[in-house]
Parts: sequence; structure tokens; C-alpha cells
Amino acid sequence: MSRGMTVKEVLALPVVFDLRTAGRALGMGETKTRELVRSGEFPLRPLRLGNAYRFRRCDLLDLLGITDPATQHQAEDGTA
Repeated sequence: MSRGMTVKEVLALPVVFDLRTAGRALGMGETKTRELVRSGEFPLRPLRLGNAYRFRRCDLLDLLGITDPATQHQAEDGTA
């Protein structure tokens, strides 16, 4: 099993990231991640781009219950 990511590492991810990163964020290896994505059991909805899978950071943040400080600030200001 892979080591998961810290909150700081998750917040530093790009807006869209690859399958390996998605698995690592959830403490899974690439093989298990790929297996779960293919079976439709991975907890994040993949974006399929050709043969590649991509995942959205906002979906990962929601899954992990992490509030993005940038988004939270906008919501408090009423600018979002």
C-alpha cells in the first residue's frame, strides 16, 4: 500500500491530475487504483481522455472533507 498524502500535498495538486496521483492521495498503489477505476468502484469519478484517466482536485477535496482555503475565502467574501 502506498503512503497517502498530507492535506498540504493535496491542496498543492493541480486542478486535474493523473491516476497514479489519485491513488497515492488515497493511500493506494497504481495497480489497485487502476483496478478500482476500471470496475467503477474508485471513489472519484474519472475523466477519460483517450487512454488516460484524469481526476479533479475539487472532487478529491470533497471526498476527503478538505476545504480549499482559496475557495473558502471567496465564499466568505461573497465573491464565489
